[in-house]
Amino acid sequence: MTDLDRNKANVIAFYELMFNDCKPREAIELYAGADYIQHNPHVATDKAGFIDYFERMAREWPGKRVDVKQSIAEGDRVVLHCFQHWPNDHDYAGIDIFRLDDDGKIVEHWDVLQVIPEHSANPNGMF
Repeated sequence: MTDLDRNKANVIAFYELMFNDCKPREAIELYAGADYIQHNPHVATDKAGFIDYFERMAREWPGKRVDVKQSIAEGDRVVLHCFQHWPNDHDYAGIDIFRLDDDGKIVEHWDVLQVIPEHSANPNGMF
């Protein structure tokens, strides 16, 4: 397995564990590096802030799901293109960018979310 394959597998496993399995503490313990830098303005920029935010999301949004549609790895970065389902709210198309350390651990995260519109000017879909 190459480092790029390992990094993609680690990021996808991290996302599945923290988002779908609602276990952000375990996800951080298994897949985050010594430091964790967060760029999402709703989440504090450390491991404790990440855990607090996603434990609250697990309580407030039971049944939330993310499906990874595409993953791209280059250098120390992994990009996920995801479908996010938030029950009784909007569904989103998301791009998550992760930076990993030399050991394949996540040390930084950026994301951009877009509400999936009801109507589209084309038949191609968001994924």
